[in-house]
Amino acid sequence: MIGTDTTWIDPANEDQLKAWETREGVFWAERAALFEHSLHRYDDWLLRAAGIRDGDRVLDIGCGTGSTTRAAAWLAGSGTALGVDLSSPMLSVATRSARDTGARNARFLQADAQVYRFEPETYDVLVSRTGCMFFADQYAAFANLAAALKPGGRVALLVWQHPSQNPWFTELTTALAGRELPAPPPEAPSPFALADPSRVADILTSAGFDTPECESFKEPTYWGPDVATAEHFVIGILGWLLNDLDEVGRAQALNRLCATLAAHLGPEGVTFPSAAWLVTAHKPT
Repeated sequence: MIGTDTTWIDPANEDQLKAWETREGVFWAERAALFEHSLHRYDDWLLRAAGIRDGDRVLDIGCGTGSTTRAAAWLAGSGTALGVDLSSPMLSVATRSARDTGARNARFLQADAQVYRFEPETYDVLVSRTGCMFFADQYAAFANLAAALKPGGRVALLVWQHPSQNPWFTELTTALAGRELPAPPPEAPSPFALADPSRVADILTSAGFDTPECESFKEPTYWGPDVATAEHFVIGILGWLLNDLDEVGRAQALNRLCATLAAHLGPEGVTFPSAAWLVTAHKPT
């Protein structure tokens, strides 16, 4: 825990800090293996697009428990990889996992990447696997990150497409809420804050990057080996949808959820279709 000192964070991101320092961050940290495996089908696409080479210095934003940072560190060889996140519980897991796997060139920093003063023009590659959508001010955040990249630096971001293209979100939230929920506003911090390629292009070019490319990828997301595991996983992430329900309503919601999960149970466990943009760009030389 970081205590009460939040002078290092933009005030607009304090709600995110509270969430990731407490219940949400602890939940993710305790289930690191499941969270890291849930998106593993996207990892190769992201890392190939990043083009990490021996000697590169890599900056991984929203690194969570550090699987992408460890992979980047391995690819960087004699270089380094720095994983940045708001959550100290997740970063503790990331640090321990890097040590246990021998990723000595991976290190981790608790910081608000929207305002943190990275050493200017230091990093060769910026990566993020679904970790850069939660800034209160996307324009300020990417301007700050652009300043940290060397001229010619490369960017590879994995961000979710619109909720309508992500049944893992629409089906699970509908099951718990009993109705289809509206999509979050695009300007609000959410998993879908960068779902519009035209908005992504505006943010990145305003920050000083060249015009990005957005390539569509569709892969299954993994929620557990069985319905019981997946149910616990979903409740940990979306359980806030149950907060205002009475006992009967909660039971009905959980029944709907289990039925939805059972419908997606297959040989590989419980999986849901998903769709993401792989965003790539360069900082001009």
